[in-house]
Amino acid sequence: MKNILTRPLGEVLAANPIVANYKKMWPFVKPYWFRAGLSVLLTIPAGALDSAIALFMKSYTDDVLVAKDKQFAALIPVLIVAFVAVQSALTYAVKYLNTWVGGKITIDLRKKLFKKLLSMHPGYFDTTDSGFIMMRYNSDADTASTGLINNLRKMITRSFSAVALIGVLLYNSWQLTLTAVGAFALAGGLIAVVRRKLEELVRSSVVVGSVAMRAYNEAFNGNRTIAAYNLQNDQSDRFAELMNQIFSLNMGVVKHTGWLSPVMHLIVSLGLALVFWQSSALIVKGTITSGNFTSFVTALLLLYTPVKSMGDTYIEIKKSFLAIERIFEIFNLKTDIADAPACTELPGVKKEIRFEHVWFSYKPDVFVLKDINLTVPVGSTIALVGNSGGGKSTVVSLLSRFYDAAKGRITIDGKDIKDFSLHSLRDKMAVVFQDNFLFSGTLRENILIGRPGATEEDLQHAVKNAHLEDFISSLKNGLDTVIGERGVTLSGGQRQRVAIARAFIRKADIVILDEATSALDNKSETIVQKALDNLMKDRTVFVIAHRLSTVVNADKIVVLNEGKVVEEGTHEQLLQIRNGAYAALYHAQFKTKEN
Repeated sequence: MKNILTRPLGEVLAANPIVANYKKMWPFVKPYWFRAGLSVLLTIPAGALDSAIALFMKSYTDDVLVAKDKQFAALIPVLIVAFVAVQSALTYAVKYLNTWVGGKITIDLRKKLFKKLLSMHPGYFDTTDSGFIMMRYNSDADTASTGLINNLRKMITRSFSAVALIGVLLYNSWQLTLTAVGAFALAGGLIAVVRRKLEELVRSSVVVGSVAMRAYNEAFNGNRTIAAYNLQNDQSDRFAELMNQIFSLNMGVVKHTGWLSPVMHLIVSLGLALVFWQSSALIVKGTITSGNFTSFVTALLLLYTPVKSMGDTYIEIKKSFLAIERIFEIFNLKTDIADAPACTELPGVKKEIRFEHVWFSYKPDVFVLKDINLTVPVGSTIALVGNSGGGKSTVVSLLSRFYDAAKGRITIDGKDIKDFSLHSLRDKMAVVFQDNFLFSGTLRENILIGRPGATEEDLQHAVKNAHLEDFISSLKNGLDTVIGERGVTLSGGQRQRVAIARAFIRKADIVILDEATSALDNKSETIVQKALDNLMKDRTVFVIAHRLSTVVNADKIVVLNEGKVVEEGTHEQLLQIRNGAYAALYHAQFKTKEN
């Protein structure tokens, strides 16, 4: 206590969790400060008008019931209705303004969270649960903003209502007020007992809730695997176990906090009983009138309602504040891949790309690339081959700066790629993956992702070179055909050719083909390979392939094994190496084909 009393008021307020959380949220409230402020101002009379009815009860009892004043008897009901009508209008206005401001804040929070999500490096998604992302980047925004606005409204309304009602209590009898307020204070003190346990339970429920979101996500994306392997019962059992965990957590919250409201109800009821017992003596002595007592009890009952629900309100406030804390934890995350302070724009690739003594590890001290040295002249095609897990895809991931090298450096025309802005670096690259992601929307939209400002002529040129003309002409809506989520209505070969058209329209200096044909049948591969040949013309190309027949014409073939370059050269040169790694791979595939 001494510590708090000797600290400056500003520090004490800043340390208060309520003040701290509202301070964090102020930048999101600020654009809507007028409506937010107006709603706050309107809550003051809306709350304070609760006391009007209690005050009227004194006059009604003393002047109407006791003094038999007929004129006043007709006036009081009219006044009560008028005051309640005004309070109702104010309450509606406050709710409307709060909903509007809360909705705007939620949208702004989600926008910023989504932008933050998009800024994170690929390694973040490798280690972060999809359910966690859905909960933390979406649901928390609603919990935080709705809780912020609603709790602020409740807090201010009830505060001014309580102040006004306590004023009525004091006006009628300070002796009875001490008894009543003492009971309320004791009831409110119970909240401190459950604060820490409640926080622990709410945090645990968020973790389990994110796992539940992941289960829905996996059921959607893995529906064919579930059906093919008859995993319905297995997945159902796992989900049922998860639901049981959520049930147990919810019951834990009730177990540790559910007693709050009934116990507070009991304490406040005891306070009411004491008030009734004490008031009898005061009325007999003439200290208070019957009207004072009626007005006092009315005010006390009106004050009792918010106090009784204080426990439940506290739980909601705590959930809201924890959501705010989780949101700002995300805002404070730092991406591992970011622009250097003095980065420049990459104008293009003029001479060469070099890997100089490059090492990389996904886990500390477990290197998947070891001292890689490569030189790729502009306009040449380099093929990366080798056994699975050898580090082929990692090489091109480092070039795109999906990850950064642990040691060594990668240069373009002699300059470290870290010195270029991420946007300009990736703008000079087009990537065709083994499983290309297509967005919900039309074929046109998915191709134009490669270069949103492309002309119709560029679009048609890309379609032609990707060998998509026949397919598109067979569609009723042509390029404006909606392909469904992830392009589920297209075959594997069609999806690949859409991705190639997307890469073609980009007009990038560097093309990366990461197992672009490995998942296709022979017929589809032939068509896709023709499209790839068009894409590769006059560009610097990195090809990752398991099917060595697709890389025999590369200017250089690099064989990677356990993260090291074991051989490099042309197809003919590598076949001449006795007991060579490439020759072994090639002949093994050739014999498999013959068989």
